[in-house]
Amino acid sequence: MTPLSIVILGLSITSSWGNGHATTYRALVRALAERGHDVLFLEADRSWYAANRDLPNPPFGRTALYESLDDLRCRFGHDVRHADLVIVGSYVPDGVEVGRWAVATAQGVTAFYDIDTPVTLAKLERGDTEYLSADLIPRYCMYLSFTGGPTLERLERQYGSPMARALYCSVDPERYRPEPAEACWDLGYLGTYSDDRQPTVDRLLVEPAEAWNEGRFVVAGPQYPGSIVWPSNVNRIDHLPPADHSAFYNAQRFTLNVTRADMITAGWSPSVRLFEAAACGTPIISDWWPGLDSLFELGAEIVIAPDTATVLETLRTMPDKHRQAMGNRARERVLGSHTAAHRAMELEHHVAQARKLAS
Repeated sequence: MTPLSIVILGLSITSSWGNGHATTYRALVRALAERGHDVLFLEADRSWYAANRDLPNPPFGRTALYESLDDLRCRFGHDVRHADLVIVGSYVPDGVEVGRWAVATAQGVTAFYDIDTPVTLAKLERGDTEYLSADLIPRYCMYLSFTGGPTLERLERQYGSPMARALYCSVDPERYRPEPAEACWDLGYLGTYSDDRQPTVDRLLVEPAEAWNEGRFVVAGPQYPGSIVWPSNVNRIDHLPPADHSAFYNAQRFTLNVTRADMITAGWSPSVRLFEAAACGTPIISDWWPGLDSLFELGAEIVIAPDTATVLETLRTMPDKHRQAMGNRARERVLGSHTAAHRAMELEHHVAQARKLAS
């Protein structure tokens, strides 16, 4: 494909604190730049990210911060107007106003990139237009979604998107790979606290830890309430920057994947942590949601755990040879379908489709 000029207005690429967007954008922008595209990432300068920037100057593409909507319009109007592709992401501050300006200004293909599709649709159903309004969806040339399956048809039929396509999260295999390491924990979990995920974390990690005193467990991620009383064999890490994720996964015998309630209801919504862990060859224990079996072969590449007993049985009885083979098979699946390079090529294909649709 002829190199594209791309402008992405996203939540954050400079800080991974309290969000899963940064790692997704970093992998995608790096892959697009490696394929010859010119990418400008625009990020609203916010104090909570400014205090926690673990990649203040990404060494791929170009990154710029803006102070306000007026600053964005004044300094970057030319870039947006003349770009081949303009993407506005979910949870961008003042996202509705940013989106309206982007679709009115851009002369190329425009896209809304939803890294939180089920959450977004739930918001729209209750009239919450924090970063997207229903009237904006048909104005974007395409809707790129972290959720596939039936949700894509819903976006086109119910909300009028001219073209809804899945663009799942991905992984950079150069940064997430198996490394020789001593297993510090039998089971670990990496994720920001959320009310709807915590009951599953309790059932699939905390309760197994309480039942197996000899086991070693870890939970990493910010915003967990101080009122939570963790068992003595559960280590806590408040924030783990992406540079340390690979080592973290490699120090676990198994890792736990837990999905938000809206994502479970929608299905077909893999988290970036799922692909990162698999790329490291770390066997995954996960809750179940529709579409998971389209990504991994159940039982052979991933363990589905509906309850505490299944987790304990897996941790205590699965032979190391079987465990390692499972991790290797999941890694092969991710390397074959879910790297950032795959997503960059998929995005190129979607842009070509959108151009044909518009012509």
